[in-house]
Amino acid sequence: MRVCSIVAALVAAAMIALPLGVALAETAAPNARDVAAVQDCLKSQRGRELKGERCIGVVVDPCLKRARSTADQNACADRELAVWDDILNETYRRLGKHLDEEQKDKAREMQRSWIETRDKTCTFYWDYFQGTMASPMSSYCNVRETARRAMFLKFFMDEAEGR
Repeated sequence: MRVCSIVAALVAAAMIALPLGVALAETAAPNARDVAAVQDCLKSQRGRELKGERCIGVVVDPCLKRARSTADQNACADRELAVWDDILNETYRRLGKHLDEEQKDKAREMQRSWIETRDKTCTFYWDYFQGTMASPMSSYCNVRETARRAMFLKFFMDEAEGR
């Protein structure tokens, strides 16, 4: 009985730490080669198709072919997440320059709701699979959802900047 309590406590601690790890990964500075890979893709014909959707995974996917462990898989996802997170934050910052105060408040509320939804969505891999494979799936989910959000905000920024 005591072993079950200890295991349950360790699992709970890991679940609590997951969002903290994701938050830390999002603050890591992207490396220049990864930034160039994503930006080059976005400027290419492939990137223009589906408004950049085909560029999701341009860093992660080749990296995963060399990954030897779950930690390596998560590190691959973290690399691309850092790029998309920078794009998202810069896009949001630039968009904010074109919004009035009411729009800024609504955009802030919209972003907070999106963050909550992204976190719940990507954490569900843990809830469903409850094993080692959930970790890289959750990490890739964060990449995918952050990239999609960056492209969503880019639409409004491009509109505001007359593109």
